[in-house]
Amino acid sequence: MDGIAIASGLGVGLIVGITGVGGGSLMTPLLLSVFKLNPAVAIGTDLWFASLTKMSGSVAHARHGHVNWAIVRRMLMGSIPASIATIALMHLTGVTKGWASALTFSLGIALLLTAVVVAFKQSWQPLGLKLERWIPEARKPTLMVALGLLLGVLVSLSSIGAGAIGATLILLIYPRMKARDIVGTDIAHAVPLTLVAGIGHASLGNVNWELLVSLLIGSLPGIWLGAQLTRRLPDGVVRSLLCVSLLMAGWKVIH
Repeated sequence: MDGIAIASGLGVGLIVGITGVGGGSLMTPLLLSVFKLNPAVAIGTDLWFASLTKMSGSVAHARHGHVNWAIVRRMLMGSIPASIATIALMHLTGVTKGWASALTFSLGIALLLTAVVVAFKQSWQPLGLKLERWIPEARKPTLMVALGLLLGVLVSLSSIGAGAIGATLILLIYPRMKARDIVGTDIAHAVPLTLVAGIGHASLGNVNWELLVSLLIGSLPGIWLGAQLTRRLPDGVVRSLLCVSLLMAGWKVIH
């Protein structure tokens, strides 16, 4: 087992446990900078990491009734076909230099978007309440399919977006949903999406399985420990540190 990988998994797990976000956003840059994986392998490995670490959370939220399955189904109607189409296109063309550049650029943009989402976390619900007058209830199912379509492409290209970005867009469209239901719904959608995208990347040979096992060994206890620590650390401090990390990682990836 790789000690550095286990320690890295532990660190990312701690952040996920404390903040609820940041898993893919921090893991993929870590795989690029510390473990020197090429972008496609880093993304494929992170997709499996995200899917496997979120499974238990998804089951727990479902048992507590914190998942809106109607919203999950609509999002999956857009995200799964979009993910399959994106991976199929990569199969047809191969991972060329153009695809490598697209993967790297989409990764950087996703990191910067996630930083903005985390930084202005408190502002999304008021904005969603203002948007309610422009979004009739009858349009919301179609919007959720479109949201799924967007996330399917973004997650398949960058491994990032299913968490913080997905939850924020759900909140904008359904601003009166309880926070726990938004989190549960977002996680329930993220698991099958990241699994499908992960299988697609595995079919392209874009997964480092040995490294993945070491990361999981560290991350699972890290998430549990982070959940225990979250009561003691001010949310503002944690969010600020996470935003700075995401901005630096996104800027570095793009440049």
